[in-house]
Amino acid sequence: MSTPPQDPSSGASGSWPPPQDAPPGAPQFQPPGPVPPQFGQPTGGYPQAGYGPGQQPYAQPGYGQQPGYPQPGYGQQPGYPQPGYGQQPGYPQPGYPQQGYPYPQQGGPYNPYAPYGGAPGGFGPPAPLAPWGARVGAFLLDALMLVPFWIIAIIVLTATSSSATVDPDTGMVTGGGPSGAGVAVALLFYAGAFGFQLYQLYRQGTTGQTIGKKVVGIRVIRESDGRYTGFGMSFVRNLAHFVDGIACYIGFLWPLWDDKKQTFADKMCSTVVVRG
Repeated sequence: MSTPPQDPSSGASGSWPPPQDAPPGAPQFQPPGPVPPQFGQPTGGYPQAGYGPGQQPYAQPGYGQQPGYPQPGYGQQPGYPQPGYGQQPGYPQPGYPQQGYPYPQQGGPYNPYAPYGGAPGGFGPPAPLAPWGARVGAFLLDALMLVPFWIIAIIVLTATSSSATVDPDTGMVTGGGPSGAGVAVALLFYAGAFGFQLYQLYRQGTTGQTIGKKVVGIRVIRESDGRYTGFGMSFVRNLAHFVDGIACYIGFLWPLWDDKKQTFADKMCSTVVVRG
């Protein structure tokens, strides 16, 4: 049995035995004494937190931050709520847009620019009423556009007609009249004239102008708000012109002395004709 080594600080005689080779894998024995500081750790006298179980590492602040207080967002001061872009703090911001339009809104009987409206939708200053001569000129132009349909239909019927024969004994007339093919072609042109008239009424209801009215620079609008009549009312107004003609066409002459320059059809449909 060997003698244990003696501690030199205890005053006992003897010395440390020379080191012996330890077997491979055995832990190395370190003499007691102060442990030199590791690289990167402070050398003060306060204890250092390790990284063993149950211990938290010393928290290091992130790059560019100071420990101990929260950092505000980019472009903000700490402790003060920042308003949104383009807004002042403490004042409610109005929605866009807040100010009214320079002209009244469409529709409604309280439009200050009613009854005639200066522009489509009733915006702008009042438009002047169309003179009677301009209305007559627009009517003639629209009627002339239908003439080719009628002329071609008549020509086809005439060209396909055969001469009639009369029996001298009985007086019976046989033959004559247009052929079936000629009648069919003529009906197509009649249908084309009717379709073109519907197209004209559609233009008048959606833009206020037929082709003839556009040439002379007038348009049909509603008397109440200055807006367009729509296709339905434009069609009804065209039928109402029948009333203008039943009394010796006096309704077509009524705009000559009427304050609003309206025909009977205009008064029935609450429309006026103004300069475009």
